[in-house]
Amino acid sequence: MSPFPCAVGSARAAATEQSATPVGVAGVSKGNMPFILSELGTVIPIATVTVQTRLDGYLTQVLFTEGQEMRKNDLLAVIDPRPYEALLKQYEGQLAADIAQLDEARMDDARYQKLLRRDAVDAQTAQDQHYKVQQLIGTVKSDQGLVDTYRLDIEYCHIRAPVSGRVGIRAVDRGNYVTAAQSGGLAILTQMKPISVIFTVPQDRLGLVWKRLRQVRELPVEAWDSADGEKLATGKVSSLDSEVDTSTGTVRLRAIFDNLDEDLFPNQFVNAHLLVDTEQNVLLTAASAIQTGPDGSFVYVVQSDSTVKAVPVKTGITQGNTVVVMSGVKDGDRVVISGVDRLHDGARISIPADNTSAVP
Repeated sequence: MSPFPCAVGSARAAATEQSATPVGVAGVSKGNMPFILSELGTVIPIATVTVQTRLDGYLTQVLFTEGQEMRKNDLLAVIDPRPYEALLKQYEGQLAADIAQLDEARMDDARYQKLLRRDAVDAQTAQDQHYKVQQLIGTVKSDQGLVDTYRLDIEYCHIRAPVSGRVGIRAVDRGNYVTAAQSGGLAILTQMKPISVIFTVPQDRLGLVWKRLRQVRELPVEAWDSADGEKLATGKVSSLDSEVDTSTGTVRLRAIFDNLDEDLFPNQFVNAHLLVDTEQNVLLTAASAIQTGPDGSFVYVVQSDSTVKAVPVKTGITQGNTVVVMSGVKDGDRVVISGVDRLHDGARISIPADNTSAVP
């Protein structure tokens, strides 16, 4: 017997402590797991209109300021209407004269038809008068068309906003002579509220997304900044493209955002976080606990005697550092998340007090 039994016991305890591998662990617990696809997207206006003039003339008024919010049918600019007003008067006069001739021809036609029934006029003469009435009817219709055309031109002299939105940089100043469909137009009008984000999802996720979209009609999506650090807006997916892009193996989706605060700006790059589904009451643990071996995925489960056991697992979706474990572990288990490179089945471990984590 050793003359120093206490010293021997302390030495053995120290040796055991030195042989244990310090590790970090995380718990396994039940919870809900959202399935979110994070994809790069671009903010695309629902409507972008190049404001054009439909006729030629001098621009006499510009009634908007650059960057101004306009409502649909607001007056943007005015082209000098006087040449079109003068032509309108000319054709209105021509129309009145031709209507008078038509009325006279109809009276003559009615008189000739009475005389014809009494054999008091030649049949050819009566028929010619009837044809004259028909010709004048056509002339009046042509005159009416010209009158309507110039009334419309006068209306076109007053250029109005075709949609609600923000006016961009002015392309033409007052006093310039503008022509129909000239390059660049007068300005660009962009609808800001609501606005859309176009993003893509991989074709191998298309089936799940399409299935959920048919079930719920609209899927929630969040727009985050390009650094993926700040949420900008929340919207809903409204439509799915009709085909897969063969060059990228992706399909496009459009999400609609109210954009009341105009946090989203046209052509801005954003990260779209699409919530496809939420798995309810599933086992969750840290993704760093999942190891890969010759036989597939496994985890080191902490045993009651401070050893670990390698347990095969089947995993589901992963979001960040959280993974769904479909089989192999149970609620309340603890699994190793750090220090695994020095472990093996049955290895002894030690767990520092500050190295235990809950499920992320």
